[in-house]
Amino acid sequence: MKQCRLIITMILIFFISFIFAKSSSKFKYFITKENNLLMQGEEVFRFISYNIPNLNFVEDELTFTRKHAYGLPTEYEIRDALESTKQMGGRVVRTYTIPVRKQNENENIPKYVLAPGEFNEEAFQCMDTMLAVANQVGIRLIVPLLNNWKWMGGRPQYAAFRDKPADEFWTDPQLREDFKKTIEYVLNRKNTVTGVKYKNDRAILCWETGNELQSPQEWTHVMIEYIKSIDKNHLVMDGRSDPVINDRVINDPVTDIVTTHHYESNPEKMLDHINQSIKKVKNSDKAYIIGEFGFFGTPAIEKVLNTTISQEIISGSLIWSLRYHREKGGFYWHSEPLGRGIFKAYHWPGFPSGEEYDERNLLELMREKAFEIQNKPIPERYPPSPATLLPIDNIANIAWKGSAGASGYDIQRSHSQAGPWETIEKDISDASVQYYPIYHDQSAQIGRSYYYRIISKNKAGSSKPSNVVGPVKVEMQAIVDNMEDFMQMYHNQGRLRVATEDDRKFKEDMDRVEVAKNSRIVYYIPGNIINYKIFLFCQEEKDVMDVYLSEKGKDYKKSKTSSENYFEGQGDYGYWYPILYQANQKIDNKSYISLEFIEEAQISRVEIYYE
Repeated sequence: MKQCRLIITMILIFFISFIFAKSSSKFKYFITKENNLLMQGEEVFRFISYNIPNLNFVEDELTFTRKHAYGLPTEYEIRDALESTKQMGGRVVRTYTIPVRKQNENENIPKYVLAPGEFNEEAFQCMDTMLAVANQVGIRLIVPLLNNWKWMGGRPQYAAFRDKPADEFWTDPQLREDFKKTIEYVLNRKNTVTGVKYKNDRAILCWETGNELQSPQEWTHVMIEYIKSIDKNHLVMDGRSDPVINDRVINDPVTDIVTTHHYESNPEKMLDHINQSIKKVKNSDKAYIIGEFGFFGTPAIEKVLNTTISQEIISGSLIWSLRYHREKGGFYWHSEPLGRGIFKAYHWPGFPSGEEYDERNLLELMREKAFEIQNKPIPERYPPSPATLLPIDNIANIAWKGSAGASGYDIQRSHSQAGPWETIEKDISDASVQYYPIYHDQSAQIGRSYYYRIISKNKAGSSKPSNVVGPVKVEMQAIVDNMEDFMQMYHNQGRLRVATEDDRKFKEDMDRVEVAKNSRIVYYIPGNIINYKIFLFCQEEKDVMDVYLSEKGKDYKKSKTSSENYFEGQGDYGYWYPILYQANQKIDNKSYISLEFIEEAQISRVEIYYE
């Protein structure tokens, strides 16, 4: 009887959750088209917003001790991305494509398409969550179905499944049928969160045939017809994205929306291309979206946004690109291959770490223009929601799940869970370090126990306090050097410099110290060293450093170390070898540590623990 009641209760809970999920969408209408205009019911639908290429698949999980960079975003991460977009006035996000497994790829990489007609349920449940959150937050999605390029897998991988050249993808009957299996599966998939089939989901603005496709128009025509034979609700955008719209694209009667991408070296050339496309669209019945643009200074971006607003025939523009908070603390980072060594993915609301590409001013401009294109006044900013403080294993490794729109955080500490609370640090940025813990409590006393909480802040005010974590017993202190300068070093000799270029090769670490062969770095520790961790990069798999210890800064003796290599290939970015050195012996009465380099290296971070 009890078991029967339990089953009935579970069914009722599922039914209530199901009804709630279905009714929680903020969307009343599908997006439709009247001549050149996108429509939301009776309203002309226009937008200025963002590409978020890791919204359905993470390619930037670059924790030092992780061997591959891929994963699936959590619900918190997806929600942070879409809430950030909403705070900036965005109404639309363009995702990246449906990821496809590559030959000989690590099987732990959670691609969506595993083989022709074989799909990864875990990955698609992530997409289910993405669509559910988009409905709840009120953000429409443009979903490209295929990638022209190898990034995340696409056309070349479909061909490789059948041992055929990539260029045959467009014409080979078997490869066409393989891709149609993906289309059919995606459109007919029933969302495990909302119970709504993708083809019936109003959060989807349109399907895009793919990203930057170079397909024959006949292939595109066939695939759009196939999409529309399954899905009667959604518009379809041709994924060919030349800087000027191709005549064959705009003359195809089955296409609803056309797009262009812009990474010209000269902004005037970009604007000329956009104006040429406007003229072509005016002589058609197509809607026009600027699907990607970026990597220019703020004045050039403003010109594109003003052109978008003034030309009603442009439905919207999507800048490249936005990244969001990580579940493990901080943000995801991405150096842009076309960004000339300057541009990275943006983080809302902008931080000092983005000064080189004017991140704060650019994002404020995007927000202003996002509301202007909707003919709405810029709304007041609100204080951020509370962040979530993560478990603390030691006081050198404090991190939190950030709050969308927070520009900084105050760190508070107490000897009791009930307080009183002392603010020990103000306005800490969670965009100041990449893939390491955000904060180190340098003032904590060894032997004491503390409780911690944080306050999220922005221009509009402060949040309520976060959750409380503790008690944290301080068993050791640490020197933590994130290599922003040389000021934590006691002494150095040889050729050293702070390196801030080619960050992608170094797991996106923005501040490193490049050390030449035969150079030396010494740290003085105000106590007895217990352990050390040296995170560094080198170009070959070999020993590059010896560690020496001393009690009084003389008569150094070589320390036994262990090293672990976290390299999994150079990949598409020319990754260096990430090597972690640690003590491999008990250390007695030593206060000086000397790092002596027998080969060139770049140091990412130094942690030295002492009592």
